[in-house]
Amino acid sequence: MVDDRDGRSRGRREEPSVGPDTTASFGYEFGSQLAAAMAGNSAEEQAAVGALPSGSALLVVRRGPNVGARFLLDQDQTVAGRHPSADIFLDDVTVSRRHAEFLRHGTAFEVKDLGSLNGTFFDGVRIETALLSDGAEVQIGKFRLTFYASRLDLAQVGSR
Repeated sequence: MVDDRDGRSRGRREEPSVGPDTTASFGYEFGSQLAAAMAGNSAEEQAAVGALPSGSALLVVRRGPNVGARFLLDQDQTVAGRHPSADIFLDDVTVSRRHAEFLRHGTAFEVKDLGSLNGTFFDGVRIETALLSDGAEVQIGKFRLTFYASRLDLAQVGSR
């Protein structure tokens, strides 16, 4: 960062180099965002989220039938629906047989509506597709699920 005579910072900020021999540190804002996303979770849920390997995520049912149920996203494609063979079985008439799918792109996840009657919602907005962020809410029928990304993947993003 370049300082002008008046003491104000101008110009491009130099990003610190992070390699195998350096320690990454995260600012207060990043830590508070992680804490806010985990607020209200039981110790067991926090442990489950903390144990997620890189490239995986967790959905936790917050409202609707089966409150507290957890679904691991660890495949490139995971289908949620009312059909018994769905990867995520959501047994309620408000859910279509093949309602939505969760797609993994490296360490990022996307939710996509599969033409369901009642729609799929991301943070309260009906979507066809949306890139998921940590702590986001996905609604499928009566089910409201909170999305949690692997903490290892979030740490890599936070250190960039």
